[in-house]
Amino acid sequence: MDYIIYFALTIGILVFIHEFGHFAAAKLSGMRVDVFAIGFGKRLLGWNKKTGFKFGELPKDFDGEGNTDYRLSLLPLGGYVKIAGMIDESFDTEFAKKEPQPYEFRSKGFWKKSFVITAGVLMNLLLALLVFWGANFFKGKPVTKTTTLGYVVEESPAYTAGFMPGDKILEINNKPVYNWETLTTQMYVNTLGEDLNILVKRNGENFNIPVAREKIPDYETEGEFFIRDNLKPAVIDVLADSPAKEAGILPGDIFLSINNLSLTSSKQLTKVVSSNIGNQLSLVVLRNKEKINIAVTPGSDGMIGISIGEIYMGEVKFQTYGFFKSFYYAGADIANITTLTFSVAKKVFVGDIEFGKAFGGPVRIAQLAAKSADVGIESFLYFLAILSLSLALINIMPFPVLDGGHLLVIIIETVFRREIPVKIKIAIQNTGLIILLLLMAFIIYNDILSL
Repeated sequence: MDYIIYFALTIGILVFIHEFGHFAAAKLSGMRVDVFAIGFGKRLLGWNKKTGFKFGELPKDFDGEGNTDYRLSLLPLGGYVKIAGMIDESFDTEFAKKEPQPYEFRSKGFWKKSFVITAGVLMNLLLALLVFWGANFFKGKPVTKTTTLGYVVEESPAYTAGFMPGDKILEINNKPVYNWETLTTQMYVNTLGEDLNILVKRNGENFNIPVAREKIPDYETEGEFFIRDNLKPAVIDVLADSPAKEAGILPGDIFLSINNLSLTSSKQLTKVVSSNIGNQLSLVVLRNKEKINIAVTPGSDGMIGISIGEIYMGEVKFQTYGFFKSFYYAGADIANITTLTFSVAKKVFVGDIEFGKAFGGPVRIAQLAAKSADVGIESFLYFLAILSLSLALINIMPFPVLDGGHLLVIIIETVFRREIPVKIKIAIQNTGLIILLLLMAFIIYNDILSL
């Protein structure tokens, strides 16, 4: 249910912002907007000035006389604005049998048409810009002052590659890394699809460790390759009638050590607990800045009955910026993500990255939306901004059905000073829609396979 709720919320916000751009631009340009819809297909409910609030479909010959029907439709995978005198996803061509009217899209000039078509993309860009600006201005960018490894799980990809606890990462593919954020960005984003050459400092000596890309787990689903130092296991929840409950362990407790072994990872804690079935373990936990000694004995299943996460105990600073400088860095964020998007797309087409790892559909969006919302409103807004930017980049592509496809038609008609025949426009729209639906089906198929 969390996935469904957050998917509906995410798509609803993005579609509303995008379609409101088209709607507002059309109104400002003197055009009639017949329908403002969230979702596609059958009309479930809606409101307009002529009929008021009404469930179900409107009569086929319904004429709003310039009044917009605001509706919610059956398929919640997008939305649309139906502008009078424009061939769009509704495939309505009745208007073509009459002379162009002043309030129709087709009667307007190049600049007004282009403004209306690109307004949805501009609104998506504006949403991303405002969220990135807010993140830079109010909170700033986190800077985790470490590139040193903490716990290295035995037999893990990092362990078999030759990494050890205490290793300090200096460079990845000849690019220096100064904090954990630049390390993860360089490792999982900038070098996506590439093998890695990692410069490490150990016991005062520098040397390189090569890592094949296929050895690096997917960051989203399989966990991190590296575990940074200064991490401590933290209790999220305690099960009723469990060894942890009986021992007095509480949510929020931070595990510092177990049997005099300093803890640096929840995986390290899990290994010690699971290998000591029936043996009493001595814990030192931090609770409200006070160290407490606790004894607990794992059950026959090798567990003590807690839900556990991790908390970073090292130095984290937030680099904030002024009002105007935050806009500059927000623009830089958009430029970097845009460059990365096209770079990843190129690597997919040349076969360096699997399609399923680079592109996601409704299932992937639902998963990431729920995960980001669980972390907090800031994380959810940031995810929303990235998705909004992605929607803008996709929509501006010169492909039939998309806004970029409509813009290309407008440019062609302006250059040749004649309108493309309605039958050809319909054929272009149909072809684009079929290809888009097939692509969506393939993406959903990949989403399901990744579950």
